[in-house]
Amino acid sequence: MVEAGMNATSLLTIGVLSKQSGVSVETIRYYERIGLLPKPPRSMGGHRLYTSEHARRLLFIRRARALGFSLADVRALLGLSGSRDVTCAKVKKITEEHIANIRQKAKELRRLERVLTSMVAHCSGAEVEDCQIIDALARNSRGQVRRASSATASRARLARASFRTPSPARRWRASNLDT
Repeated sequence: MVEAGMNATSLLTIGVLSKQSGVSVETIRYYERIGLLPKPPRSMGGHRLYTSEHARRLLFIRRARALGFSLADVRALLGLSGSRDVTCAKVKKITEEHIANIRQKAKELRRLERVLTSMVAHCSGAEVEDCQIIDALARNSRGQVRRASSATASRARLARASFRTPSPARRWRASNLDT
């Protein structure tokens, strides 16, 4: 319940807090459930009433999430920001680890881009019955088709052959078969 000393004009309902912060009502409730946002006092009617401190903390969470910090990192940063012995070294370490994760994800995204670009390059884009991109997506990482019909498996083998760079042994066999 709202304490006697609290100023009612400084209290915000969840809807107002949501509009002011740009964070959905559902997300605000979620942050409360997982302990990122302290549970607010309630009105006599049971409505949540948030203080300016709740709004500041929610803004911190929103900004950190917008920068890609995980909820665990946000929790750690909130813990560091609220303590009297905040050390930039701890905050810097969390941020440097986050940067390393971003770089790793960027590396993985560049690899995905190369794979997808290769698939698109091998696609005629014509109206055909068998799509090489679909067949390539149906394969697992070892080039094996996941439980498919024999017709689909045949198309997938053809697609694999067109997407795979021949090994030196295959190139040698192919060149010797031609002569």
